[in-house]
Amino acid sequence: MGIAGVGWTKGARELTGKRFADFQVALTHYNAARFRPALPEEAPRNELAREQAVARAEIEFIEAQRAELGSLAADISDDPDGFIAWFEQLKSTGPGQGDPLFPWLAESASAEQMKWFLLQEVAGEAGFDDLLAMTQVKMSVQAKLEMARNFWDEMGRGASKGMHGPMLERLAHHLEINPAPEVVVPEALALGNTMIGLARNRRYAFQSIGALGVIEMTAPTRAGYVDRALRRLGVPAKKRHYFALHAVLDIKHSETWNREVLRPLVAEDPRRARAIAEGAVLRLWHGARCFERYRQEFNLASECSAAA
Repeated sequence: MGIAGVGWTKGARELTGKRFADFQVALTHYNAARFRPALPEEAPRNELAREQAVARAEIEFIEAQRAELGSLAADISDDPDGFIAWFEQLKSTGPGQGDPLFPWLAESASAEQMKWFLLQEVAGEAGFDDLLAMTQVKMSVQAKLEMARNFWDEMGRGASKGMHGPMLERLAHHLEINPAPEVVVPEALALGNTMIGLARNRRYAFQSIGALGVIEMTAPTRAGYVDRALRRLGVPAKKRHYFALHAVLDIKHSETWNREVLRPLVAEDPRRARAIAEGAVLRLWHGARCFERYRQEFNLASECSAAA
């Protein structure tokens, strides 16, 4: 007999189309409930059976992506210096880099278009702090320490006003953005669901390391464009501080992540290079798919930069 309420998991291996979209909406709802703090008596009777079915589907979803993108992470150097050189090159040659969407947002997007864009971005934001907390479990000392320093920055160094997650929430509240999964494009939902799947499953711990690291490395340029757009549209500095901050802070985070996290982990075990590379490519690929979908929404020219 099947488990009630998890029929949607049959679309786990789909990367396009209606079944893909339905799966991403349902998984987004499930993840929201899955990580919500609760009490023992609040757990539904079939919680373990449902979790088993969804966990299996989550892994099928990740494996479908690995199969789709395997060639992009093939022949990766397992020498620390060679790997870091390859990884840092992703900033200019990785999927989605140099996408024309962002200069257009900075210079031309209307207030309504910017609000629609941010609706998608907020929905795809899985919470860097929580992803980092899950990923760092049992990592080696040097990597864990750098991840702890990064986490402390995410936490506003102990000041609630400086916490990064609530900064983004304040911008969303100011713009009256409420990203219900049903009104968000599935590509954005898939990005967040992938990040959660990598961080939550220890078999993908090093893929998560790569995905988080490539965010730190590639986000500053995009954040700078978004901040320019918001400033042009008259959004107060305090409300857009999330993007202004990440346009600067993540440059430092990327440098230390590559030196203190990636390099020692690959030096300890060269096999990790391929896994870290896969995670980085997965994250960039999802970003590129989102950017393409957003350009379609805005009726922008379909051509991408040569790097995309």
